[in-house]
Amino acid sequence: MNTLSEKAVGKLLEGYNCAQAVLYAGCDRLPLEKDAALRLACGLGAGMGRKEEVCGAVSGGILALGLRYGRGEKEDRSRTETTYAKTRELMDRFAAKHGSCICRDLLGGCDLLTEEGQRHYKANDLLNKTCKPCVQTVGEILEDLLP
Repeated sequence: MNTLSEKAVGKLLEGYNCAQAVLYAGCDRLPLEKDAALRLACGLGAGMGRKEEVCGAVSGGILALGLRYGRGEKEDRSRTETTYAKTRELMDRFAAKHGSCICRDLLGGCDLLTEEGQRHYKANDLLNKTCKPCVQTVGEILEDLLP
């Protein structure tokens, strides 16, 4: 596993959520320790705590972009604009490929907050059919955006 995308997919398949997998995979290019990345992104999985809002892979990617380009203390406001532009690029490229950045749309309305929805997710192998390609796509986009 060499590419950021491959690392992210590998971490997802180890049982980490989509946001954790993406942010973890970016750590080699970011000022962030891997354990801290897993903890920081933990609540963002399944569209933020299974609320199925913004895809966790996209959220993890946005965190990575913030770490690289974001504005810290006493830094110029132009860093905010750069980060916003990179965020839009990530989201636009992702949506162009997958049709949406919203988890519930990507999962076809499967409600992960219910046991029935979780059973549907597993029975229909949505991890491999939906989440894995989403994580892979964000990894590929970050390979471009995090040189």
